[in-house]
Amino acid sequence: MTVQIYLASRSPRRGELLRQIGVAFEVLPADIDETVREGESPEHYVLRLAKEKAETGVRRILASGRPILPVLAADTTVCADGEILGKPENEAAAAAMLRRMSDRWHTVLTAVAVAHGDRMEVALSSTQVEMAPLNEAEIAAYVASGEPRDKAGAYAIQGLAGTFIRRIEGSYSGVMGLPVYETAQLLKKFGIRVL
Repeated sequence: MTVQIYLASRSPRRGELLRQIGVAFEVLPADIDETVREGESPEHYVLRLAKEKAETGVRRILASGRPILPVLAADTTVCADGEILGKPENEAAAAAMLRRMSDRWHTVLTAVAVAHGDRMEVALSSTQVEMAPLNEAEIAAYVASGEPRDKAGAYAIQGLAGTFIRRIEGSYSGVMGLPVYETAQLLKKFGIRVL
């Protein structure tokens, strides 16, 4: 299958979700500074990062002489009480995040941006997630598994932590890191066939 887009992400989950909807892509990582700006809302934060990743991808294509194709980028964050819970710095931070989300709802935001030349289209997926009550032994075992290490909010719904999720209201694939409905709608705007 001919490559249709560049994916500005090394995330195997995002790649898996693109393959699921029949989109052929080439990975073109866009490493950017992901520091939260003072006073920045979670929604603004994920939208800004998705746009910056897409813009970085476009610049890399132009500088490298690669074929010019749309660049898809995404960013996911977890927030509780309006506070961004990013990727945990260490095991203690991961455990603290899990304790904070235990037996309550939190929000997972995923922004998707598609850029091609000077044009950019963006979408934001917001999903409410209810985590079951977690005891210290469960938290310790999950943290020891290593799965929370590079995950926003210190968990992966498609992994072992799926057993902690009581309910979701919104997009399961958005919680994984790429909301397929919103992604398909954006790609269609650029003439990219899905399925």
